[in-house]
Amino acid sequence: QVQLVESGGGLVQAGGSLRLSCAASGRTFSSYGMGWFRQAPGAERNVVAFISRNGGSTFYADSVKGRFAISRDNAKNTVYLQMNSLKPEDTAVYYCAARLFATGTNAREYNYWGQGTQVTVSS
Repeated sequence: QVQLVESGGGLVQAGGSLRLSCAASGRTFSSYGMGWFRQAPGAERNVVAFISRNGGSTFYADSVKGRFAISRDNAKNTVYLQMNSLKPEDTAVYYCAARLFATGTNAREYNYWGQGTQVTVSS
């Protein structure tokens, strides 16, 4: 069992930055690929970025490439999402998720989810 707790969301003006953190419980964090997803009201939950178990491989949705950066610290059981040059269309609830031994863009393939953190970008 893995418990995930996100933090770092909030209200920011367009062009600003936020850093999301996701702290995981348990001693097997490095066994999990980690992803960040987001869901706007009335929309599907879509992948933002994911990172491999050792951090050596990352993926970004086209909409955030060059603006967001995902990283992880396996010693601290934490994954991060640095979000720069934020736009109003980035407004959503952001979720971190863990998938055993793998990553991917399909939310249904992730085993554990955090409760989500709201990010609101004003214009």
